[in-house]
Amino acid sequence: MKFDVAKLKELNELDFEQMAIWPNEVRIVVAAFVAILVGAISYYLLVNPKLPVMDAAQLKEQELKLQFEAKYRIAANLEAYQEQLAQIKKDFSSMLKSLPTSNETPGLLDDITYVGTSSGLTFKILNWQQEVPKEFYTELPIEMEVSGGYHNFGAFVSEIADLPRIVTLHDFDISRQDGELALRLQAKTYRSENTTLIEGESK
Repeated sequence: MKFDVAKLKELNELDFEQMAIWPNEVRIVVAAFVAILVGAISYYLLVNPKLPVMDAAQLKEQELKLQFEAKYRIAANLEAYQEQLAQIKKDFSSMLKSLPTSNETPGLLDDITYVGTSSGLTFKILNWQQEVPKEFYTELPIEMEVSGGYHNFGAFVSEIADLPRIVTLHDFDISRQDGELALRLQAKTYRSENTTLIEGESK
């Protein structure tokens, strides 16, 4: 069937009550127009409001894929992670055991005094200072002043490092007083706040 463009001139004279006798060319154009109009209305009323939802779903899909890949890598190396976790727990437990408990802190001064006198030093000051609370432990500073010789100082520091409980030395200041050397320093030990774990591990 040949499309006669000339018949489109009758569009302005159409009677919708006589649609059945419209020329084929006119019916084709009107049908195309109606289809385009219905498609446009459907897009703006039905499709367009759903586009942000689709975009959000696509972003969520990408996020879930990344989470799945991360969890898959963890699952694939689960045995190695479990071994590392067990070693970390073991090391952490060992470190906790090296921290003095509340019952042991008074005796720590006796240990330091014994180490110092055994190294040939004379104590002038040995006092606890104000405790410093931290997130997982409490810092216990000790003010200390001893007199002796350089070799005595070296032996003392070495013996402190060999104590069964963790003691660190800070702020060294060596001066000469009354013909002898004086060493001022601050020692620090640490008390764990998780005493339940320490006691449980020590059983």
